[in-house]
Amino acid sequence: MARMSADERRESVIRAAITEFARGGYNGTSTEAIAKRVGVSQPYLFRLFKNKRELFLAAALRCLEETPKAFADALERRPDSSPLEAMAAAYMGLIEDRDKLLMQMQTYVAVASAEVAGDYEFGERIRAAWAEIWDQAQVAFAGDVNEVTDFLGCGMLINVLVALGFPEDHRVWSGLDMSDIGVPR
Repeated sequence: MARMSADERRESVIRAAITEFARGGYNGTSTEAIAKRVGVSQPYLFRLFKNKRELFLAAALRCLEETPKAFADALERRPDSSPLEAMAAAYMGLIEDRDKLLMQMQTYVAVASAEVAGDYEFGERIRAAWAEIWDQAQVAFAGDVNEVTDFLGCGMLINVLVALGFPEDHRVWSGLDMSDIGVPR
């Protein structure tokens, strides 16, 4: 079996961090649990990432960066679809990975907690990544901020409903009939 390069090991640590932080949040997750999931020592983990905060930030940014990439890919692969159809389908595909969805939700909580504690730098990086999602949607929707707001607002509602585990036939989904845009629930 070939040894992993430092970049490959770093990537496996980020994937493990997404899973562990998604399930336990920033404060409820130990770096020991992440190291164990990857099969490395905790000291090795800190050779790859300066501290727990840096590791959480890498995991959070990874999740946020995947969204505009998925949107761009969908718009390119589905040129005959409306931007709404293409991007909605891409987003539904992303949130099928429950750990990534929960990591996204944990990220928002971590930003709020960091800022209560006086750490504003952390939130700046997260907001910059989230602004990329907004900017891409604004371009896709030809600058129509109402469409962007509706699209992202529905996305956040979907996040909440999925994270809370509401079954697809529950009444809380009734206002989100996405069959007309080709996205099965």
